[in-house]
Amino acid sequence: MALLWRRQSVLPGFGLAMGITVTYLSLLVLVPLSMIFLKTATLQPAEIWAVVTSPRAVASLKMSFSASIIAAGINAVFGVLVAWVLVRYSFPGKSIVDALVDLPFALPTAVGGIALTAIYAQQGWVGRFLYPLGIQSAFSRLGVVIALTFVGLPFVVRTVQPVMEELEVDQEEAAASLGAGRFRIFRSILLPSLWPSILTGFAMSFARAFGEYGSVVFISGNMPLKTEITPLVIMTKLEQYDYAGATALAMLMLLCSFVLLFLINRLQAWSGARMSSRSPVEAPRPAAVGAGASGASGAGAGAPGVAS
Repeated sequence: MALLWRRQSVLPGFGLAMGITVTYLSLLVLVPLSMIFLKTATLQPAEIWAVVTSPRAVASLKMSFSASIIAAGINAVFGVLVAWVLVRYSFPGKSIVDALVDLPFALPTAVGGIALTAIYAQQGWVGRFLYPLGIQSAFSRLGVVIALTFVGLPFVVRTVQPVMEELEVDQEEAAASLGAGRFRIFRSILLPSLWPSILTGFAMSFARAFGEYGSVVFISGNMPLKTEITPLVIMTKLEQYDYAGATALAMLMLLCSFVLLFLINRLQAWSGARMSSRSPVEAPRPAAVGAGASGASGAGAGAPGVAS
């Protein structure tokens, strides 16, 4: 068995590198996360169930889940649009716009939350126009969605952008010359190739939003049973020295994170297999293109008669 393992190790130093990797990941990831399960194990199953099914916990889970789904859906639409503009157009300040996409990555989430609150509050730059219309953007559910959309946008853009850069424009131009409309071209030619990366970006944006705390805590208003998110409930229990209850909710969110990571990995594997099984220029031919092609051939056939 040891000989077989050694034969499979092509590069030298595999044992040392593998040992350092496992130790590093264990100290930073596995050991801290295992403490959540150990601390939660001090509670009885009935006590754990009572914590995770309490009205405040259930309301916070619904708030986190629904707001994350909405924010990820918004990013899936507008993230594709941003990636399209960055890939297909050249304009002054393009590098600045491209850098702004990564700003939520570099900006501390608390700073982002304060900035969003100042902008969307009743006297803010945007809020002063929304409140007269009856739209409360800050200290409401809408504020939570705005904050989660802010932190999740880069995931969709940076996932779709590399795939879009590899797509050739020849088929799009050919389809347009044969009579296909823009929506038809996008739906029949571009979307099949972009769909796996859009799903991956959606899942990553949702996973990021589901565990967000810093940018939401300021703009949400933190009203129990209304705008309170699950990480805030965990922080409240820690402040009340209810460590077992906090770890019970943390374990629930950890299990949800494992499921999300598994789905993201499956989506990425499916996306890679889909892109490798078809060349970048392959795409299904829309019916409009086929009809246009036959019309074009008919016109071409009639051309010699006119010439003669």
